Amino acid sequence: MLTSGAKAQETSAETGETIMLAPILVTAGLTPIEQEKTGRAFTVITGEELEARQIRYVADALRQVPGFAVSRTGAPGGVTQVRVRGAEANQLLVMIDGVEVNEMSSGEFDFGGLIADDIDRIEILRGPQSAFWGSNAMAGVVNIITRRGERNGFTVKGRSETGTDGTFLGGLSLSGGGENYDMALSGAWRKSDGFNISDFGSEKDGDRNATVNGRLTLDLTPDLTVEGTLRYVDRRNAIDPQDFTWGSPTYGYVVDGDEETAAREFFGSLSATHVSLDGALTQKARFTGGDIHRDYFQNGARTSWNDGNRYTASYQATYAFETPGFLGASHQITGGYEWERETFLPSHLDETFSRDTNSLVAEYRGEFLDQLFLNAGIRRDWNDRFSNATTYSLSGAWKIPDTTTRLHASVGTGVTKPTFFEQFGYVPDSFTGNPDLTPEKSLGWDIGIEHGFFGGLLIADITYFNQNLTDEIITAYGGAPDYTSTVINGDGKSRRQGVELSATLNLFDGFSASASYTYTDATEQTSAGDERLAEVRRPRHSGAVNASYTFLDQRARVFGEVVFNGKMTDQAFVPILPPRVTLDAYTVVNIGGSFKVNEHLEVFGRIENLFDEDYQEIFSYNAPGRAAFVGVRGTF
Repeated sequence: MLTSGAKAQETSAETGETIMLAPILVTAGLTPIEQEKTGRAFTVITGEELEARQIRYVADALRQVPGFAVSRTGAPGGVTQVRVRGAEANQLLVMIDGVEVNEMSSGEFDFGGLIADDIDRIEILRGPQSAFWGSNAMAGVVNIITRRGERNGFTVKGRSETGTDGTFLGGLSLSGGGENYDMALSGAWRKSDGFNISDFGSEKDGDRNATVNGRLTLDLTPDLTVEGTLRYVDRRNAIDPQDFTWGSPTYGYVVDGDEETAAREFFGSLSATHVSLDGALTQKARFTGGDIHRDYFQNGARTSWNDGNRYTASYQATYAFETPGFLGASHQITGGYEWERETFLPSHLDETFSRDTNSLVAEYRGEFLDQLFLNAGIRRDWNDRFSNATTYSLSGAWKIPDTTTRLHASVGTGVTKPTFFEQFGYVPDSFTGNPDLTPEKSLGWDIGIEHGFFGGLLIADITYFNQNLTDEIITAYGGAPDYTSTVINGDGKSRRQGVELSATLNLFDGFSASASYTYTDATEQTSAGDERLAEVRRPRHSGAVNASYTFLDQRARVFGEVVFNGKMTDQAFVPILPPRVTLDAYTVVNIGGSFKVNEHLEVFGRIENLFDEDYQEIFSYNAPGRAAFVGVRGTF
């Protein structure tokens, strides 16, 4: 597991020296907070850890996070779903630099195109976060924060690697700034010939990905700062279809086929932050926009496409004050307004669908006696296409005095709005959307304890979580002869509960290690009343262990990691098999190392799936076998 925190820093007005502050969380509410002061279950993955571990896709880093389950359709670059604490993939909100990137069609984010390049840190929250972040944050939030430039100078970085399956990766970045501004611009290109993700035939399924990311921060005055971000992704990957030719011996299996999917993603934001009253009042206005266009091809011809857009405008004000006579307390009160418009245009319907949401949100933060930290939030959403919703969140942390023990707990509600396809989708002779759907609703809570051993060299945390889901959107089938389907809000509850364990060990002499384990019990309500089935693609047991050693005056580094995924169920549409099948447990071992030739140049290499484990994350889709990579990285 990767858990190091992001450090904030400031410059001393008296000495001019840089002072390192406590690690902070940007995403754990409407305002940043020190990590030890939040009651929410979180994980922070730093960019330095991603580079040191040679992680190339964000999804592969999430495999080692407690509570996370990753499912990929075969090769890297393929459609990749991420589920948290047994929830659905569209119940996880994903942001890049604070811009929501979930797709309008499915409500999910496809992690298959998210290259781990030029990332400063990844902040991860588990549990309902809708009170602060709205719909889709029912099970958690992943916020990818890209690097800013360091002021008063410029740095150029480059990276190149090649490996198995005709893989090539290249990246280049420029970052830096002056006295009152900083900027960063990066680009990454990855291509691979891939391998055959089907058990039938021999066609390779490859992909290519071009990603450009930029951000600029400008201090107009000592009290007024503006910031802008831009991101563009152009990707294309080969896919194999499922065979639904009646009577075929491969019916229901993934078979070779000349099919491809292409996507163009564009996201941007512009914000202004003003601080007044000697820092007591902070106001922030922000506008974000995003467009995702997808094309689908068969035998070289485009067969369908869709285009989705999301625009958001928000304003919030935060006032901070202290009450020294009352438990030595300090307080923060935040209020805000948000407007969001989403549009969706599918190729099979000559109509653009849209929906608007207006929201009011409020937050309170309190610190008492330098040991007790409370947070509360409430949100009201007014939707023009479905019912309105109110969500709330409460959390607290207690640092027990004169110990290395911290207690943390949170409770909250969440909502997930229907997707555009669920509301308005239409597939002739197969599916009809339901515009009368209501949002899915959830109540969840967790409680945990963190304790440091051996003077803080070993830090361990155990957390129990419990969350339910009501008004779940499920598929309903009609009768003979056509058996057409639609979607409805189901009765009953889907239940998710479990335990998350994590530990981080930092010893002297350059050795560090970490481990994580998650037990997840996720069941769905079925038509049989009280009978419950395990949710698909959620392993009951999962975990990871990794270790690294740095030596030769920190010039050389070696690492190894083990990722375990227990048995899990999946759906199968093969006539000779039951509707649900069991996918075997698997264990993947990765190793690697790097060596700094000089202060500017570093060489590295790694082997993924060292023991060539044969496994599937999704029924009938082959996963990657053993692969090796070598590369070079330079800083100037």
